[in-house]
Amino acid sequence: MDDKLDDEDYPAYSMGRAAEILGVTPGFLRGLDAAKLFVPQRSAGGHRRYSRYQLRLARRARDLVDEGTALEAACRIIILEDQLAEAERINAQLQRRIDQAPERD
Repeated sequence: MDDKLDDEDYPAYSMGRAAEILGVTPGFLRGLDAAKLFVPQRSAGGHRRYSRYQLRLARRARDLVDEGTALEAACRIIILEDQLAEAERINAQLQRRIDQAPERD
């Protein structure tokens, strides 16, 4: 049980609960799925289930939409921001390896 409480990817939230937490409609959450921001897991009965990580992504999308960005554009922005952050992380890691490597003549 503790593993599930600590797991950012565990699909603990129903669509209704996720919408309530975020202050959005279920339709907004379905729109995020359609825009490919993330794909929620499904319960045995076929109902969407959301993780804490997905709720954070949805909150970012809601913030952008609240600022006037179209939903699909907001999702694309989030995807690109996350890809850039990952590329920067990899670049920094590689730079540290280069900096730590002994010099060769």
